[in-house]
Amino acid sequence: MLSRLWELIWADWIWFPEGHGWADFTDHDGKVYPKPKDLWATIPIALAFLVIRQIFERKVAIPLAYLLGVKEELRVFASPNPILESYFCRRSKHPTQIVMETLSKQTGRSVRQVQRWFRRRRNQDRPSKVKKFREASWRFTFYLFAFFAGLAVLIDKPWFYEMKMMWEGFPKMSLLPSQYWYYMMELGFYVSLLFSVASDIKRKDFKEQIVHHVATITLIGFSWLVNYIRAGTLIMLVHDASDYLMESAKMFNYAGWKRTCNCIFTIFAAVFIITRLVILPFWIVHTTWVYPLTVYRPFFGFYFFNGLLFVLILLHMFWAALILRMVVKFLPGNILSFFFCRFVGETWFLKCCILPNYDILKMS
Repeated sequence: MLSRLWELIWADWIWFPEGHGWADFTDHDGKVYPKPKDLWATIPIALAFLVIRQIFERKVAIPLAYLLGVKEELRVFASPNPILESYFCRRSKHPTQIVMETLSKQTGRSVRQVQRWFRRRRNQDRPSKVKKFREASWRFTFYLFAFFAGLAVLIDKPWFYEMKMMWEGFPKMSLLPSQYWYYMMELGFYVSLLFSVASDIKRKDFKEQIVHHVATITLIGFSWLVNYIRAGTLIMLVHDASDYLMESAKMFNYAGWKRTCNCIFTIFAAVFIITRLVILPFWIVHTTWVYPLTVYRPFFGFYFFNGLLFVLILLHMFWAALILRMVVKFLPGNILSFFFCRFVGETWFLKCCILPNYDILKMS
């Protein structure tokens, strides 16, 4: 029963165009093809990333933080109180006014004192600026390295310039050593982010980040299994192109270098929109969604792969809205303010862009 179900799930007609299948990935004549067992290598790579990260943060990130002037905020700790601590840990960190009054009677404190206690207790759990800087510097280092590694892998490939060539010879496209290591490095890193999710800083877009990580891991893993590797390398490069700019902007924000942060963040916003809302959907996804239909009949694997890409695009649209709201705050001369008020409408602009207090760089 289980063996039949397994065979049905991985049937050739589900994942490949007509006339092709898993047998096409048999190594021959010195040509190597991707195998499902290759993905197991990402587990030790992810564990290695976790170890390297700890060493990097202690030996590089912390000294760099103090060198750039990252300062810890002085915090007033909440006084020990078993009743309030129990409610804080088990019930809610933000009690209602009625609950405040009840806790006030139970503890013999005024309502204002109870409110102050909860405010101080919440501040105790906030991650320090040094911790935020450590995490941002680690991600900056990886994304910067991954971006230039991706460029090195793709710069001499014809499908980097003519994207339709990513389908030439599909699925019988042999695997290059550079593609193997690029894939294992990227997939291992995102797996390591899932391993460390419990200890990493939980930001306001935590749920969206988890969805993004899961979709990215699934997309990279699936593209490896069915040999969409040419498309996969292009997609990974597009994502890495802006991520290191975002993390560097965070680093300077934590260090208090506001002008430098604003400048880098503005560049990041431009690169993010160009790569993820222009190049990705109108060039890469067009080549994975529209062009294949002129060559092959549609199959389930085709829809599954592009469905994951559309999930990423929706997340990018969500983040782009937040990013633009941030850029509006510090562009000189209120250039974007004038644009939105002139062409979109002042009422809508004030309601959607000015009033909400979004701060991407301080998400925690």
